[in-house]
Amino acid sequence: MTSSPALPITEDLRARARTSLERIGVSVPEGTDFQARTPITGEDLFGLTAATEADTEEAVTATREAFLTWRTTPAPRRGELVRRLGELLRENKSDLADLITIEAGKIRSEALGEVQEMIDICDFAVGLSRQLYGRTIASERPGHRLSETWHPLGVVGIISAFNFPAAVWSWNTAVALACGDTVIWKPSELTPLISLACDRLLARAAEETGAPRDVHRLLLGDRTIGEKLVDDPRVALISATGSTRMGREVGPRVAARFGRTLLELGGNNAAVVAPSADLDLAVQGIVFAAAGTAGQRCTTLRRLIVHRDIADTLVARLTAAYAKLPIGDPFDEHTLVGPLISAKALDAMQDAVTRAQAQGGKILVGGDRRLADAAPRAAYVEPVIVRVEDQTDVVREETFAPILYVLTYDTLEEAIALHNDVPQGLSSSIFTRDQQEAELFLSAEGSDCGIANVNIGTSGAEIGGAFGGEKETGGGRESGSDAWRAYMRSATNTINYSGRLALAQNVSFL
Repeated sequence: MTSSPALPITEDLRARARTSLERIGVSVPEGTDFQARTPITGEDLFGLTAATEADTEEAVTATREAFLTWRTTPAPRRGELVRRLGELLRENKSDLADLITIEAGKIRSEALGEVQEMIDICDFAVGLSRQLYGRTIASERPGHRLSETWHPLGVVGIISAFNFPAAVWSWNTAVALACGDTVIWKPSELTPLISLACDRLLARAAEETGAPRDVHRLLLGDRTIGEKLVDDPRVALISATGSTRMGREVGPRVAARFGRTLLELGGNNAAVVAPSADLDLAVQGIVFAAAGTAGQRCTTLRRLIVHRDIADTLVARLTAAYAKLPIGDPFDEHTLVGPLISAKALDAMQDAVTRAQAQGGKILVGGDRRLADAAPRAAYVEPVIVRVEDQTDVVREETFAPILYVLTYDTLEEAIALHNDVPQGLSSSIFTRDQQEAELFLSAEGSDCGIANVNIGTSGAEIGGAFGGEKETGGGRESGSDAWRAYMRSATNTINYSGRLALAQNVSFL
């Protein structure tokens, strides 16, 4: 594996972030509560002020008050706010991508792709604002009509993670605003600068379209802010993205007050490679899914289940591809693997690889730290492939890093059993040219994940389809399809135009 040219210095990154923020309209923040930092060098950029308990209380009160107005605004008018947000995202795409790269360490093309995803969901939500359809239902009673209508839900609390610091916010916010909800956003402490930029653009869109400013509030700080939102009965829906551990805490607390949750949690995604697979296609799909974003996507490919007859051939091609991956400065156009988010993430990766070796695994390529001399506080590492014989406990866990475990199988039924034998159920794929195998994998007796693909990897979902997974992934659905229903409440209406009272089920009374 190769390293890209010398890393930029922190002062240059600080200046670049300052320029992007100022162009977007954000005053450079100052404070001492916590630090915005960059994983590119592992060093601090700006001191920030965290929201207080009083700030959180005021934000909930303000967004709840704004909701009472916003819910009565016609949905197509609400769509105008989202349309303007999408236009501003287009106008500021490069600066937004810069901030994502600086704070999350994403390579340039992936950072630009994340902003494009934000633009795409705005386009989707604008159309949705004219398509919040209910249905008419046949009534068993003469002279009666049944219908289903959908109404805005309330205040939506968004708790987002560092790895998609802007896109996940946009999935929720664009759809929630179109549906008539208001939003409070508690972003990751690791990515506050892109959060400030997104909040400013939405505030500008609200100003320009006449929407209430308090349709959206941003709260920077630690988990205590998220806990306040989780426990507040005025927050109708908590949409939380993060670890399964986090979901285990959030779910019961919101349920205890009979609130709603939309949980996007861990993934331990696998791809099955069948004997008939196009190996050129498979290698491309596998390398991106496993090593892209330095393995820090919830949809990252973590387990490769290969038919025994082609395993050695495929593994040899993968190890050759891994050996050529350029690692280093994510702003360099040749880099494909940027830094891990922190030294803590690197420690977790190294611990998992050590455990896998102790349980019989063999490192085939990668795993070494890179650029430690140039950036001792940063965490650059070679994506690693580990050959394992069994799906041991470490293989069944999600390690948020570029580790790919390779297993083999003899029958497709065995492969599917291996595939499903993990607690998580987010994304999955199969590489095959056999239609029967593909259809079986997509059927009820195949993949148990919320996303199941054929001849593409596990990463790179489009916004048109609902995104989410089952089991310990949390069951939530965001983005496209009918995911909008999570942000609304339904009502069943019965209209009697017969002039007499007729009871259902032929009940007679009076």
